[in-house]
Parts: sequence; C-alpha cells; structure tokens
Amino acid sequence: MARSFAQLAKNAEKGSNSIAVSKEPTEKPSLKIHTLGNLELRQTAQRVSKVDNSIRTLIKKMLHSMYSAKGIGLAAPQVGIHKQLLVIDLDIENSTTPPIVLINPQITDFSAAIETYEEGCLSIPGVYLNVIRPSSIKLNFRDEMGRPKKMNADGLLSRCIQHEMDHLNGVLFVDRVTNENDLSKELQEHGFNSEDVISII
Repeated sequence: MARSFAQLAKNAEKGSNSIAVSKEPTEKPSLKIHTLGNLELRQTAQRVSKVDNSIRTLIKKMLHSMYSAKGIGLAAPQVGIHKQLLVIDLDIENSTTPPIVLINPQITDFSAAIETYEEGCLSIPGVYLNVIRPSSIKLNFRDEMGRPKKMNADGLLSRCIQHEMDHLNGVLFVDRVTNENDLSKELQEHGFNSEDVISII
C-alpha cells in the first residue's frame, strides 16, 4: 500500500526485531514490484505450509523493496510470489519501530461501521482514490517464527491490512472504487488502462 496520508495509526501492533531491515530507500530494491496490467497480480496466493529461514529471507527482501518504494505495506503477490504473506510498517520514518509480518492471515470479524478513505498502491503508483471498507477488523495469523497470533485493528492499520489481503485474492484497490469517472481519469493520467480493472462492486 502506498502512503498518501501523514497521520499514522496509533494502535499498530509491534513487530519483531528479528526481521528488521534498514528503512533507508535504495536504488536497487531486492524484488521487482509488478504494476497494474501484469497478470501476476491477479493470481490467488497459497498458504505458507512451513515458516522457515527461506520465508524469513523473503520477508526481509519484501521489506527492503517496500522501504525502497516508500510504501507502508506490501503483499507477496505484488513481487510475483504467490504466498499468503504481508509486510506492513506504518512508521517508516522511525528506524526503531519494527514492521508487522502477517503470514496466512485470516479476518475473523469485520465491524459494522464503514469508512471511506483515500488509498494508493505500490502496484499502481501515483493513483490515489477513495475506497469504502469496514473501519475495524479482527484477524488470526502467524508471525515470522510461525507462532499463531491474533490481532484487533482499526484506523489506518485495519485499512492497510484489508488492502494487502486483497492482493492475496488477486484484487486491487481500484477494483473497489465506486466513482468510475475519477477512476478512469486517475488511471489515464498515470498511464494505466481502465480495462485492467476488474470491478467487484
């Protein structure tokens, strides 16, 4: 998920220092982030069967690529790896705040309350549009050591998790945009094709 707002979620769950990497952007990120129109983004991710060192190495590469793109969230399918794995960091300017790693995440409950807020995506750079989502969620997941965890999230963290989890099902945030005129205009201005959007509204 691309960062388009200054206020950060206050209740972000702290991650682990065991997978922390430098947050300094580099010109040569570890992994290539695919953009709208690439079929890699439309495939369904598979559950991670074993959380081992290869997964932790992938996590570090994903974080490195996310920080280099100045994003706050990245899903494995965005870099062409179809595993149920997300990395999130709502505080990318603070080197001491560890990232959040979600492996095999499952949302167990959505709030009845919904919110409209602007979203962006590292796979659709430059495009920012309003999306309606539940304001809070509950979820289960495994951390970078394979330990089962539970989390309650609201605000920006909730939105970011929902946004990144959509990627695991081949869904992009533009598929959820209800204002077709704004969507077409933004995509055209940034060199993307409206035909690559799959509306799920």
